[in-house]
Amino acid sequence: MKKSQRRRLFHLLFWLFVLAGTLWLAIAPPPPRYKQTPVQVKVEQPPEAEMAPVGDEKSQPQIASAVMPKLKWETIKPGEHKPEIAIVIDDVGLDMRGSKRAIDLPAYVTLSFMPYATRLKEQTKEARDNGHELLLHMPMEPVGHDDPGPGALLVGLPPEELRERFQTALASFIGFDGVNNHMGSKFTADAEGMEMVVNELQQRHLFFLDSRTSAKSVGESVARANGLPTIARDVFLDDEISLDAIRAQLAQTEHVARRKGYAVAIGHPHAATLEVLEQWLPDAEARGFTFVPIKELVAGGKN
Repeated sequence: MKKSQRRRLFHLLFWLFVLAGTLWLAIAPPPPRYKQTPVQVKVEQPPEAEMAPVGDEKSQPQIASAVMPKLKWETIKPGEHKPEIAIVIDDVGLDMRGSKRAIDLPAYVTLSFMPYATRLKEQTKEARDNGHELLLHMPMEPVGHDDPGPGALLVGLPPEELRERFQTALASFIGFDGVNNHMGSKFTADAEGMEMVVNELQQRHLFFLDSRTSAKSVGESVARANGLPTIARDVFLDDEISLDAIRAQLAQTEHVARRKGYAVAIGHPHAATLEVLEQWLPDAEARGFTFVPIKELVAGGKN
């Protein structure tokens, strides 16, 4: 076969191939169409934690602390009732540096001093001079083996020794408006022991703040049954000591205050807690929340 004939045959086969492909595309059935359904992922939301978890003093972190949400800071609208928030710093007096930083917080922050704190009278005087409301942070027996400190109220003590320990703590410094429990998950569940505490507070016209370190606490109910002014903690700020966890607990505090008109939050003079509070307090105040000492909530019947 000549070269020219081979070239014509090649061109003929090429165009026959192109024509066959075109015909196939024209007559072939269309491919099946599938409906694309988006995959739905069910995200289980944590339950709302309006109250910090209760248990012993080393309680588990709140859900808001363990699961970091996107924080939602709330602003009060014009003409709207301003929810009240009381911030209490416990364990003041033991760490001088942390105590000084707590004393430098705005005057509406309540400070609860340990009765065996270092240079107690000097520190409490400075706190009073700076305008703070003071509490006595009374050591009470926990469930388990944690040491609440010297002079603690223990369930197994004879009544007279128990009363003597409490009276000694009540005389440790002057100028406080009320008492709240340090630890105490075991003692605050003991009705007889709490009757003694309430009786001593009544004689001195002091109120009782139940820190609620246990769901079994009868502190608030015994106080209320005996006509003693009382209130209970709503949120623990720093069971988990991290900046994000503390911010989440403050957002929870705002939520509680919005829901019931007020909230009581308890923290400690940890560096992280104080750092977050120093930033959050003026910001929350600017957004319309009202900060008050505990005695104002107690006097207003918030219990």
